[in-house]
Amino acid sequence: MTGKKNKTASKKDAPALTHIDAAGEARMVDVSQKPATERIAVAEGLVIMSKATLELIVSGNAKKGDVLGTARIAGIMAAKRTADLIPLCHPLALSKVTLDIAPDKKLPGCRVRASVKTTGPTGVEMEALTAVSVACLTIYDMIKAVERGVRIEGIHLIEKKGGKSGHYLVTDNDAT
Repeated sequence: MTGKKNKTASKKDAPALTHIDAAGEARMVDVSQKPATERIAVAEGLVIMSKATLELIVSGNAKKGDVLGTARIAGIMAAKRTADLIPLCHPLALSKVTLDIAPDKKLPGCRVRASVKTTGPTGVEMEALTAVSVACLTIYDMIKAVERGVRIEGIHLIEKKGGKSGHYLVTDNDAT
């Protein structure tokens, strides 16, 4: 060791958590003074499974029915119910929710992507992430009788647009 002290950010320099008040208590952020702007968020996740299970899904022969169609509807429903599931999220009037679920033989598994849109004073990142999470869980639920070792991985925000913080697009450098 060289004897030099590591520099650390002071509390003044550290970013503040918006859902914690001055007393350290959880709170819902007041967005009433923020302008309503168009907000878009895109999130993605993976459901990893065996090639045989993926083939069962793609062929439409899963015992419980249409896996991808059911997962798509579940994801859309979840986006609309995010404020009921995540305690400090604002209830939002969503103008668009799309779920794209693409079978991927290279994984093997399914790539689940949600895109959510609204015009309002707060973003829709949580709605997109919730949609992906529930769609992935629905895929698992519908195929668990065939394969218990299915893995849900990599749920993350891909892109967000709108609001004060502007545009965010994931890059390879964002992975930790």
